[in-house]
Amino acid sequence: MLSINKLNQYYGESHTLWDLTVDIESGSCTVLMGRNGVGKTTLLECIMGLLPICSGSILYQEQELTKQAAELRARSGIGYVPQGRQIFPLLTVEENLRIGLGATRSDTKEIPELVFQLFPVLQEMLGRRGGDLSGGQQQQLAIGRALVLRPDLLILDEPTEGIQPNIVQEIGQIIKKINKEFGLTVLLVEQKLPFARMVADNFFIMDRGRCVESGAISQLNEHMVKEYLTV
Repeated sequence: MLSINKLNQYYGESHTLWDLTVDIESGSCTVLMGRNGVGKTTLLECIMGLLPICSGSILYQEQELTKQAAELRARSGIGYVPQGRQIFPLLTVEENLRIGLGATRSDTKEIPELVFQLFPVLQEMLGRRGGDLSGGQQQQLAIGRALVLRPDLLILDEPTEGIQPNIVQEIGQIIKKINKEFGLTVLLVEQKLPFARMVADNFFIMDRGRCVESGAISQLNEHMVKEYLTV
């Protein structure tokens, strides 16, 4: 579904992504791992068109993305939940969700019922301002806003960051449900190893802007953890 080939990216004179090559299979849940500063968020922002690339290709459903504007990538069926959630704190829950409708491929301008099936608390709080929600509720709102697009691929950048433990488990179950029951392909950045093992089918590890390990999540061993993930 998503094929990244020999991707290179620079911040000024700093070379951040080095000939990065990785494939995300349709219907899979893939976790991207690595220590802070290795280029994980940079890669996601390149996929979404938020950062320019120097060379390489990004194919989504066999269509080249690198020349497409960011808003067109959303319309092509990619939902994105950025690190830190980035909801609009002064807008209501409903207004936050409806913002996503502007980029949907569908003719309908109604919030999909799926959002409220997965996150009933959002329906209960439609009139509440986003900034008044708890961290876990804000994360649910951010995921819900991405799902308004009715995407085929959902990208999440550290969805458990700053979330209380009981809500972390709930977010994990929702990601699994989105992937297994509703058939969305999922790519997520995650630092918590138990969470990654719970939700993912596959993994790849980045180090210094390169993909250094990949495989089925069952193949993620202690040597890899010690070499590339332990702080």
